[in-house]
Amino acid sequence: MTASSQTTVFRSRRAVLPEGERAADVVVRAGKIVEVLPYGEAGQQGELVDLGELVLLPGLVDSHVHVNEPGRTEWEGFATATRAAAAGGVTTIIDMPLNSIPPTTTVAGLDAKRKAAHGQTFVDVGLWGGAIPGNTGDLDILHQAGVFGFKSFLAPSGVDEFPHLTGSQLEETLTELARIDALAIIHAEDPAVLEAAPQQPGPHYSDFLASRPDDAEATAVAGLLATARRTGARVHILHVSSAAVLPMLRQARAEGVRVTAETCPHYLTLAAEQVPDGDTAFKCCPPIRDESNRDLLWQALADGEFVAVVSDHSPSTPDLKHLARYGGDGDFAAAWGGIASLQLGLPAIWTEARRRGFQLADVVRWMSAGPASLAGLCTKGAIASGRDADLVAFDPDAAFTVDPEGLHHRNPVTPYAGRTLTGAVRTTWLRGRVVELDADAEPIGRIIARGEA
Repeated sequence: MTASSQTTVFRSRRAVLPEGERAADVVVRAGKIVEVLPYGEAGQQGELVDLGELVLLPGLVDSHVHVNEPGRTEWEGFATATRAAAAGGVTTIIDMPLNSIPPTTTVAGLDAKRKAAHGQTFVDVGLWGGAIPGNTGDLDILHQAGVFGFKSFLAPSGVDEFPHLTGSQLEETLTELARIDALAIIHAEDPAVLEAAPQQPGPHYSDFLASRPDDAEATAVAGLLATARRTGARVHILHVSSAAVLPMLRQARAEGVRVTAETCPHYLTLAAEQVPDGDTAFKCCPPIRDESNRDLLWQALADGEFVAVVSDHSPSTPDLKHLARYGGDGDFAAAWGGIASLQLGLPAIWTEARRRGFQLADVVRWMSAGPASLAGLCTKGAIASGRDADLVAFDPDAAFTVDPEGLHHRNPVTPYAGRTLTGAVRTTWLRGRVVELDADAEPIGRIIARGEA
């Protein structure tokens, strides 16, 4: 089936719509949803895709993905990342401005990223820009060129070509972003707190956790919120791992600060107590914290304090993870800090959400509607008339054991290896077309810009 004038009806007894879950016929023409009708009322309008008892979800939107191409394509690339996304029910990703070389901090860097992605994407791909020391003059130009907003670090990023902002540089950046009404997305950890924390190399996860304490996030968020108050900028706090920041966010929002926040599947489904010593597949920054902290994050999610749950998919080659099973020393201090999970976010979250009494409509709000709204993607994130026909057939009861070799991202490393998850993506459609994942399949994704989708 192609995204032509042909009409296709997607019929499911369980369609997750903005108003909730119900049986429905979703009528698609030219890649768009044109009607959502009661079950069976579409008649003989065209091809029928009858999903039976499979759940029909809107395609997920993952606004926090590190593709790393060009420059570090051996870590991850557009073809492999977007295959993994489609296999996990994600139909749109927004790529971070690092760890590619060059980073997306200039128009030349943006052009290099778009050129690298051309013809390789199995889902739609948007791009964040980067705000680093010295590029304030580039921000307006990048914004006009279609980046979705600007990422900055408040502590070292881990790559030399993307340095972090000092306090005065953050003030300058947010002042400019407020002027052009662009979104600032911030990795919030405080470098002074990190430098003062105990640094003990080795395979013990407890030592690594002590090196990235809650106070590093809390101190950075406090400073960020103070700067946002002064400048009036829109700020979004990335990958919140520590519940210690939640009271500050509540207070700031009550005072009118334009601040949102996200968290990630690994903070909601994994816990420090479960991390085996030496298993550096679990290393990320900020880190996976303890079970009591995880419960507080779930409560905040239930209370609507997070606008999105997104992957922060940040893979590397196995050698950079220092994994013992690949001949490494299992040193958490030396290993690359990033979780590879793009394909697994939906089942990971659904497994834990269902156990805690949530519904698929909640998951859709966190992983599709929320990130679409954050990025301003008005044609994504919902099964509704006028939206792109980005759809997913999902079996919510199917259980499977994660085999890293069966995942589509470039390097077979993930902390979910060997875990049993519930919920399987059966088919993904992008603008009404099946996303084929075979080796010789045609990539049908597009490179999208702010304001275009």
